[in-house]
Amino acid sequence: MSNVEVSAKSKIPKTECRLCSRLFPYFVIRHSIFDIRYSAFRWEAPFAASQTVHWIRFLFVRAVVVLIGANIIWALPALGVDGQVQIHDPSTIIECGGKYYTYGTGGSCLVSDDGWTWYRGVSPTRRGMAPDMIHLGDRYNLYVAANIGAQPKAAINMIWNKTLDPGSPDYKWEEGGIVASSDGVEFCNAIDPGVFLDPTDGKLWLVYGSYFGYIRLVQLDPKTGKRIDPNDKPVDIAVNCEAPDMIYHQGWYYLLATHGSCCRGADSGYNIRVGRARKVTGPFLDHMGVDMLQGGGKLVVGSGGRVIGPGHFGLINLGDGVQKFSCHYEADLDRGGASVLDIRPLLWRDGWPVAGDSFKEGTYAIESVRTGTALELAVEGMPVGGRRNRRPPGGPGAAPGGPGGPGGGLFSSQGGVIPPQDVAQVSTNWPAGNIDIRMGNYLCQAQQKWTVTPVADAGGYPGSPYFKITIAGTGRVLAVDEEGELVALPAFTGGPEQLWRLDQLPDGAWRIMPKSASDAGESLALSAIGSSFATLQEFDPASNKQRWLFKTP
Repeated sequence: MSNVEVSAKSKIPKTECRLCSRLFPYFVIRHSIFDIRYSAFRWEAPFAASQTVHWIRFLFVRAVVVLIGANIIWALPALGVDGQVQIHDPSTIIECGGKYYTYGTGGSCLVSDDGWTWYRGVSPTRRGMAPDMIHLGDRYNLYVAANIGAQPKAAINMIWNKTLDPGSPDYKWEEGGIVASSDGVEFCNAIDPGVFLDPTDGKLWLVYGSYFGYIRLVQLDPKTGKRIDPNDKPVDIAVNCEAPDMIYHQGWYYLLATHGSCCRGADSGYNIRVGRARKVTGPFLDHMGVDMLQGGGKLVVGSGGRVIGPGHFGLINLGDGVQKFSCHYEADLDRGGASVLDIRPLLWRDGWPVAGDSFKEGTYAIESVRTGTALELAVEGMPVGGRRNRRPPGGPGAAPGGPGGPGGGLFSSQGGVIPPQDVAQVSTNWPAGNIDIRMGNYLCQAQQKWTVTPVADAGGYPGSPYFKITIAGTGRVLAVDEEGELVALPAFTGGPEQLWRLDQLPDGAWRIMPKSASDAGESLALSAIGSSFATLQEFDPASNKQRWLFKTP
């Protein structure tokens, strides 16, 4: 599989009538009102759909696709992406010529220069439903599904291009032919392709299918992207799901598929689930040992916050152990319930993939996983609540070992809650110019509290904007000086040495990198040296010294 991957599928709600499921060769009753990908009606007669129904459906879908394809600029960011992000059933996100591309149902295309801000691109020559894409050698192969008449009679076609840049003289889509199909009678619907390149042996596979029947697996030629032998019988690997995709991780093959109902806006039940196997052909079992052929699947991500119905998982490998994934939401409540693209961190816990969350701005203590000490300004700290009097020897509360108990200590003559430090008061003795950065035991002091804020119009990277990191309540900003060392500058000016990239790592910790290093092609990251010194060093995925936790103070 290339740097990223996604799939897309059709939906029958998980509450689909089981009798109808068994009798679908004769008739299919689907419970949603419409599906913007292929049907205006949820009752279909696969063997005898009238021309009138076909034309109404055709006109309906064209109208919806036109609306989706309109150049609407959204004012609000969608979690891990910004810009024109409306899409349904996004394909694998692929990098080409320094830009990122994804394709969706109806021929929609989104392009990004940095993986953060997206805009409308040029549609491919085939504009079917739920495409997927992979980069193989000098080719970009796009797999596109289409119904032949009425589903579940369908076919998946492959087209390829030497580039995804419409401005290139090499830009031309070529037909590669059909790689999978269903005849309308068999217990499968050949849509929702997902492409997987096995990193262990270089074999190429296609997974496909929807709620109409089995999820199936066939082998492709890694040189051409075509079916190796069209007469080979597909392998049934799952049921009661769609939008299948496959990834490999530490000796396991993971089948990710979308469960629940789709295409119903904020009433959609879409969620992404997973099973794993030691062989690419399965059996794929969930964490409770239930086979995905029996409807099993461990939850990876469901609805939450202001977004509903995540579906169509696609892996994004950013290198150095950093993984993210793309998906679409059936409804983003901050965008009028539109279906939108998102990119989120991919974490691993106990051998299972888990959805991470985009970084949320706020005030934090930045703690080293390696040392347990916190990032701070190199200034003299003031104890929270001020300096206190010692208990007099032998006085009330005296204890063995000296005043106030073992080893002596401090006490307050008055009880009550001690408020947070006022940075304006405790910073009066801080230097006026640049201040060095160090590590120290976290003591709730002002020089240890950092406010992390996204910076508008500063660009970003896949799944996130760049951030500024300032001492809470001040303008003092974390930066990299001309010698490449950490420093706090008096004010933020927007330079790349003051902008920071935050990537969540598979274990949930964070990597912190300056934009200036990233722009120079360097992978320098904030590093804890011992328990008291911080600097920048080349990122090492196997080291804890570059893993950080953002804790609410």
